Amino acid sequence: MTTFLETDRLVLRRFTESDVDNLTALDSDPDVMRYLTGGTPTPRAEVENDYLPAFLAYYEKCTGFGFWAAEDKTGTFLGWFHFRPQPHDPPGQVELGYRLKKSAWGRGYATEGSKALVHKGFTDLDVDRVYAETMVVNNSSRRVMEKTGLKQIRIFHQNWPHQIDGSQHGEVEYAITKTEWQTNPKKPT
Repeated sequence: MTTFLETDRLVLRRFTESDVDNLTALDSDPDVMRYLTGGTPTPRAEVENDYLPAFLAYYEKCTGFGFWAAEDKTGTFLGWFHFRPQPHDPPGQVELGYRLKKSAWGRGYATEGSKALVHKGFTDLDVDRVYAETMVVNNSSRRVMEKTGLKQIRIFHQNWPHQIDGSQHGEVEYAITKTEWQTNPKKPT
């Protein structure tokens, strides 16, 4: 198990094939999946055959980027973070994302992990811009983005195959550039 990043309370490590139960349990909580699928759980077969192999493949194709299992210092699985370029992104731009177990909500883990990834991206990974997206109505995730130093850029609408309660209000994009991060006197580190 390779540690990617450590913070005061978190270890972000590479996923392994043995994480299928962790991911299945995470995606089985309707509250966790509320703003993603409307609360519908992800079937274990989909986690095992699609999601986890995609997570693992990232380590080979994009050094320093991908999906990272988040654990507390006792080794308890809390969820995951991603820090990765999307296929449509220009060079130097990456998307930040996170999904944590309900028991980890409201404890600052999402902000702590996000700040550490932004810091690593701007200092070690030649990143120029970090962005994150969520539903307009997902206030908790929006607060994490703001605490991480990202600023609201735009509200936009996407065509989703299944409507989720609140999706009529659209999605929101937050972002921060390396220059903005470097010149911020209260820079989140």
